[in-house]
Amino acid sequence: MAGFERGHAVRLPESYRWFVTAIGDGGAGPGYGVLKLGEMDDDFGYASWREGDGFVGKLERPFPFTERWNDLSGRPSEELLERDERAYEAQLDQFEKGYFAPIDGAIPICHFGCAIRVWLVVSGSEYGHLWRDDRASDGGWEPISLPDKPRLTFLDWYCRWVEYALRGEDFT
Repeated sequence: MAGFERGHAVRLPESYRWFVTAIGDGGAGPGYGVLKLGEMDDDFGYASWREGDGFVGKLERPFPFTERWNDLSGRPSEELLERDERAYEAQLDQFEKGYFAPIDGAIPICHFGCAIRVWLVVSGSEYGHLWRDDRASDGGWEPISLPDKPRLTFLDWYCRWVEYALRGEDFT
């Protein structure tokens, strides 16, 4: 844990640090479970990530969002595809480079399949909060919240999942 934090110039939120050191590094949880520290989903398995690898940005830089974000404005239209496939592909490539850019200040901690993930913010004003990355379904980024709580920490999220699991209910 300390080596990870030194190597990335961050301090992980206390509830997550506690979970990883006292409960386990990864394991049971929402979706396909809690990912191990430094791990991400990769097709039908798992793989390590590295800062700047095209998936995770720089952890010491602040997480860029404070409210829901989903900017689809640069996406090319189907009309362009019908008129000029080459121009459409070029515009789509540019759009995807921005929309799916690596995210700074957060680490992936869970996935729900179909590239839908939960990230834990480790730098910036949203430090300690969880955000849902639903870009793969054109849903953008949004803070994980409940009607009674506008932002969830790792411990809030995990304990709520346990409550739902004990009742046999789905918690996404």
